[in-house]
Order: sequence, then C-alpha cells, then structure tokens
Amino acid sequence: MNRRTICTAVSLLVTLSVPAAAETTQPHQRQFQIRYAATVAELPADGKSVRIWLPYPQSDTWQTIDNFSVEAPYPHTMQKDPEYGNSILYLEGPRPAGGSVSVTMTFDVTRREYVNRPDGPRAADAGSDHEDPKVLERFRKPDRLVPLEGKIAEVAREATQGKSRDRDKARSIYEYVTTHLHYDKSGTGWGRGDAVWACDAKRGNCTDFHSLLIGMARSVGIPAKFEIGLPLPEELHDGSIGGYHCWAAFYLDGLGWVPVDSSEASKFPAKREYFFGALDTNRVRLSVGRDITLAPEQTGAPVNYFVYPYVEVDGKPFAGVTETFAFHDLTGPAPD
Repeated sequence: MNRRTICTAVSLLVTLSVPAAAETTQPHQRQFQIRYAATVAELPADGKSVRIWLPYPQSDTWQTIDNFSVEAPYPHTMQKDPEYGNSILYLEGPRPAGGSVSVTMTFDVTRREYVNRPDGPRAADAGSDHEDPKVLERFRKPDRLVPLEGKIAEVAREATQGKSRDRDKARSIYEYVTTHLHYDKSGTGWGRGDAVWACDAKRGNCTDFHSLLIGMARSVGIPAKFEIGLPLPEELHDGSIGGYHCWAAFYLDGLGWVPVDSSEASKFPAKREYFFGALDTNRVRLSVGRDITLAPEQTGAPVNYFVYPYVEVDGKPFAGVTETFAFHDLTGPAPD
C-alpha cells in the first residue's frame, strides 16, 4: 500500500465510539506517547547536502505536547511557516557515507475532546470568536486543489439553498458531503485533496472529503480550515499507526471554530451527529493548511499538506523517504 495514500487505514482496527458524556462541559481526554520515525535512504552517491523538514506538533486548546525529544545525526532547529504558523523541525547536513539518514521524534500528548456545537452544548474552553482577521481571510481563499468557482460553487449553492444563517449553511454542507461521498480508496485519483475530483467521483479518503467540504464552505463566504495529524485506535493501548487522518473546521461568528469530521461520519453513520461540532480524543494534530511554504523555504513547490517528512538533496525534492508511526497510552497498560 502506498505510504502517502494511507488515510486512516488504521480505522480497520478502530471503532470510534462516542463517549457517553460527549455533550458535557468536562471534555474527555487521552494521554499517549507518539514515536514518529523517518528514514531517508539510498541517497544519490554524488549528493552533497541533505535538508529535512518534519511537522512538529504544537500545544493548543485541545492538545498539550510534552517531553519532546529528537534522535538525529544532524543538529536541528524549530521553525515556523510564514503563512499558518505551523511548527517545523528542520535538519540539514552533508550526505552521510552510508547513504542513509534516520530521524526519530518522540513526544507525549494530552488530547482533549473538542466540542463546540452551533445549537448545543459547548466545552468550557470552546473556540474563540476573536480570531485574527488576517487568519480568517486566508481561510476564505482557494487552495491549488480547492477552487471556489465553477462546480464547487454550484454544488455549494444547491446545498445551501434557502439557508440564510452561516450555521445552517455549514450544517447543510456537512450533510451534503457526508451523504454524497463514500469512503473508497480503490483505483486512482483519491488522496490528493482535489475538491473537483472528489465532487465528480463522489468518493475518496479523508483528504478528499474535507477538501470538498472546505471548498464549498469558502465559496459561500464561510472561513474553513484543514487540519491533519495521526489517528489512534480507541480500543488499543499501544501499537502502530498506519497513516494520517485529517478533519476540518468552520468559523462561525459568535461561536468560533466548529470542528467536523465528515469522512468518519460517512464511515460510521451512527456518529454523524457527533462529528458535527465535535472531535474525539483519538488523534493528534500535526499541522494546519494546504500549499505550505516551509521554513526555511524549500526549493520545490509548496507542500500540498504537511504530515509526512519533506526532503531535498542538493536543492531538489527527494522522494526516497519512509516513515513509521507508533503509540502507547500513558495511562493504560505498558507496551510489550
């Protein structure tokens, strides 16, 4: 299976149950450790310099990052991308004699349930309604694979017809995407977050679901953002993680950021209501946004989304990178 097209393959092991008290003002939380390992192999024999960028997890209202450590042959620095403020672990050094470089990040996470419902209970520390206008302006604009005109705008108008309030439009868009798309990673085309492709194919993975959802929202004037990270099996206390997972959020005046997970709602219809305005604790966010210019700036094109390592050798993008992810709960049984 292609490593860059795995999106919640781990969900085969997961049944994301809705906590019994999901609507309370005291969010549930989960504490775990993540091990993120990347190997850059078979470097060109004539290569001279290697540059490596990895997503560095940030603490925010919904997650706290502690005890971060790095194992690497090069010195590392922490950077922030200029547009979204994502934290980045950056390493640079000469090509090693063995032709291979390994980097491992380990960090602890306390992840809290995120509840912010337009017409229902909210967590005590729900999203602020005082977002920077410059941030909101960015989340109204198109991305390279998320246009706001043509077919995307047309389906958004159809889905929101007769709705005057943004909160009602957001709910209609969520229902449209969750109903019309099905989670299907067969064939080709999926996994890039191409909103037009997803609209036509009516299938895909989490990236495709949320690209269409974000494009529809922005086309009717609602700021919407893309978030990506790693999912955790709820019923396991340790193990490997097969790949990434992503979700989205609408910004609604008077409410702040309202989270949604349309792809999980599509796969698990019983959780459809839950995932409009809530995210469970079985995830860690690594970055926000699309078309990312890294820091220091890469020579290659902007990164479509930033969850896997990005590498350049002598100023050229290098694809010979593999990564593995593992976790164990800090409050459950110790790993084997």
